[in-house]
Amino acid sequence: MKKFLKIFVLLLIAVVIYFRIEIYPQLDLISGFSAKSVASGHFLDNRSLETIQQGDNDIDKVDWATNEINDTERFVTSKVYGLKERKAIYREGLGATLINDDFDVTKPYLVPKRTKINTNLPFPYGNLEPKDTVFSNVDYDKLQKVVENAFDKKGEKNKRTRSVIVIYKDKIIAEKYADGFDKNSKILGWSMTKSLTGTFFGILQKEGKININDKAPITEWQNDERKSITINNLLQMNSGLEWEEDYGKISDVTKMLFIEEDMTKSQINKPLIGKPNETWNYSSGTTNLLSGILRKQFKTHQEYLDFWYSSLFDKIGMHSALVEVDMKGNFVGSSYGWATTRDWAKFGLLYLHKGNWNGEQIFDESWAKYVSTPTNTSNGQYGAQFWLNAGRKFPDAPKDMYYASGYQGQMVAIFPSHDLVIVRMGLKEDPEFDFNGLLSGIVGSLKK
Repeated sequence: MKKFLKIFVLLLIAVVIYFRIEIYPQLDLISGFSAKSVASGHFLDNRSLETIQQGDNDIDKVDWATNEINDTERFVTSKVYGLKERKAIYREGLGATLINDDFDVTKPYLVPKRTKINTNLPFPYGNLEPKDTVFSNVDYDKLQKVVENAFDKKGEKNKRTRSVIVIYKDKIIAEKYADGFDKNSKILGWSMTKSLTGTFFGILQKEGKININDKAPITEWQNDERKSITINNLLQMNSGLEWEEDYGKISDVTKMLFIEEDMTKSQINKPLIGKPNETWNYSSGTTNLLSGILRKQFKTHQEYLDFWYSSLFDKIGMHSALVEVDMKGNFVGSSYGWATTRDWAKFGLLYLHKGNWNGEQIFDESWAKYVSTPTNTSNGQYGAQFWLNAGRKFPDAPKDMYYASGYQGQMVAIFPSHDLVIVRMGLKEDPEFDFNGLLSGIVGSLKK
């Protein structure tokens, strides 16, 4: 009996030590993720707590959190086994923001000015429903089967697709939503937001207000070897700066998203671990640093907030689009962009048409070529804030395909050689979800 008690006590001590060393430090991140996810899903897309917990938050460890919604004051609190309570507030126009105990919720704040342009045109250039168009070279039966196959059958949670839309020659030729979602549902794009953020540099460059080949305007780098890093290096994720992009543990990216007040500074203090333009390394910290550089291009915070909407979202009719901010009012350009599936598709169409939107050139044609050209040392995987299929990640999809990509399998895929845009939103990513089959199947439904 004594031997049994001794073993039991030793095991108990081991469990306590493991919890203290391995688990307890993660609780801030777990409850932070949960609070932010619930606040965004509930207040931006009107989803119920049950829906969010069974969908967005049914992730290993995140499902440990207990969440409470305060609809009156519009905030969410989350904790794990009663520990490490975190709070996310919702502000109209800014979305949900995870805050710390020092954040002053009574302080006035600025919001972006929005302009909704009403036109008498069908989708994608107006607000009317798309006109039915039948293309003789589209095998609609095959297309329908491919799209249907991207979704779970009733009761399954294997593919977890929420929406798919296929746009060919500016016309919707297939569109499907999972139960609980429709054309008006706003869905988080996660890292597809990086492609949005990069686009603003293309817009500013067209306007002659920035040159991406200039040195990055970071004061902290001017007295060391980092001063040679250019804006181009940052856009291409090829700065040589240290960064750990691991969502399964306490890492640079999880600390930034769920702890930092100012996410534009997370990458600034990182040292070089390689030479600029010779050391490709995917980094959400880099994109938020770019958001900070964008903010410096404007005299006022209001101008910075307005620019993202007036120069792009509202100009191309992405009226559902919203990028959430951190505690310092910076757009979280790495991760927190929301839009309906149709509006994400409009973004893809803008690139398909090389920056031209119904006659207006939003960015130069050369910008679309720039973002879709392989970055040095990326092995054909990456351009500038866009992923590429030049390295044949998806072997049966066209090599010229490039795409915005986000956590859990968000994708806006652009096919210049096929006049095609495909959007898939969901909760499973490659290889668990068969993107190669979806993309190649849809392209294969277009007869030559």
